[in-house]
Amino acid sequence: MAPEPEDPKASSDESVLHAQYLRSLSSFEGIMLAQIELKTQLSHRLNWTIRAGLILLGVIAFSILILLLTLSSQINRISGVVVNINGHFDAITKRMDRVSLAMGSMEKQVALMGTIDASTVTMDKEMQIMQEQMRHMGGNVVGIRNELALVKDDMGAISGTIGGMSAEVEVMGREMRHMSKPARSLNRIFPFP
Repeated sequence: MAPEPEDPKASSDESVLHAQYLRSLSSFEGIMLAQIELKTQLSHRLNWTIRAGLILLGVIAFSILILLLTLSSQINRISGVVVNINGHFDAITKRMDRVSLAMGSMEKQVALMGTIDASTVTMDKEMQIMQEQMRHMGGNVVGIRNELALVKDDMGAISGTIGGMSAEVEVMGREMRHMSKPARSLNRIFPFP
């Protein structure tokens, strides 16, 4: 085990005691000055906070005063508007009577919705039939397009054949001119009447 530390003993030397006293006195003085400085800063902050609060309260009071003056100047206009609103309420009452009559008419018309619903079902069936016929017509149109494509191919083949025949006719024309040369020569020698 470690030996227990001995309690510090007070020095009997007068100069050491005096130095210790001065150190403790300066420490106490530093602590007191720090507390005084802290209290001074807190009091300054409190003063500024109170001033800011008073300024804010003054602004709020001024705003409330302006609001009250504005409201007092608008009371006459508000009373006139209230009179106009009363007149509008009378007109609204008359219009509500008209709306009640219109609602009764709408109830009668809604009762006819069953007939309209049955007609709608019939129209839906007819639309389905028409759609089926349109699909059938679409298939026919595709067949017609295919036939037209075949006709176009046939026309191309015919055009090629006609082109070949035209070339043959030109060749035959050249041969006929070549073959008719001796006959023309004979015709010049022995002209026929």
